[in-house]
Amino acid sequence: MSNTGHIGIVAVSPEGASLCYRQIFRHAARLFPDRQPPRVTIHNEPLPTYIQCVRADDWTGVSELLLQSVRVLHLAGCDFVLTPDNAVQHGVMIAEHDSPLPWLTMTDLVSDALIEKKLQTVGILGTRYVTQGSAYQTALGLKGIKLQAPDAEDVDKLDEIIFKELIYGSYSRESGIAFKEIAVRLQDRGSEALIIAASEVRLIVDEMSLPIPTIDAADLLAVGAVIRAAGG
Repeated sequence: MSNTGHIGIVAVSPEGASLCYRQIFRHAARLFPDRQPPRVTIHNEPLPTYIQCVRADDWTGVSELLLQSVRVLHLAGCDFVLTPDNAVQHGVMIAEHDSPLPWLTMTDLVSDALIEKKLQTVGILGTRYVTQGSAYQTALGLKGIKLQAPDAEDVDKLDEIIFKELIYGSYSRESGIAFKEIAVRLQDRGSEALIIAASEVRLIVDEMSLPIPTIDAADLLAVGAVIRAAGG
């Protein structure tokens, strides 16, 4: 039985996009072993250009970078698009209005997963632009879910690890320990679970190394993409 869905990945971080690509095919083999895997096309604009726009709070610029990739993916024949990069989700909300293709978004999938698990208070691990931004706060707040961000010192540490190590595909043992310590502090404040809101974190942390359950936003996106490509 063939699977005709064509997934478009708007790549921001090369590491995050490559991990998402891998997970799509792993989940396709698990969920639909009797089908051909989906077709996937990836397009990127340079990561430093995205970082420059995000740091300048230029979300219109981020949106246009995303749309440049979407236009290429549209011409390539994709049926829908996604980006596994949490830091640009606010830009996705803007880009959706002028997009020639529909988007599959992480914030919606995370909200649905938290409701299904009946979780009311969750922590979040990611960059400053994610933990202090409005994308997850808004999506979860509308569903009555309280989102707890790390404190200022921990946000600085997460930024350092993600931007100086993980986006380049490397990390230190000390960084792994720091992630776990930050998770423990969020648990102590009442978080019932943690949203892994940086696609590259899969390189450094797995569920068994953290003290509370995790919701991996990028992995949920990969699962959602496979199901949508299969017609679900």
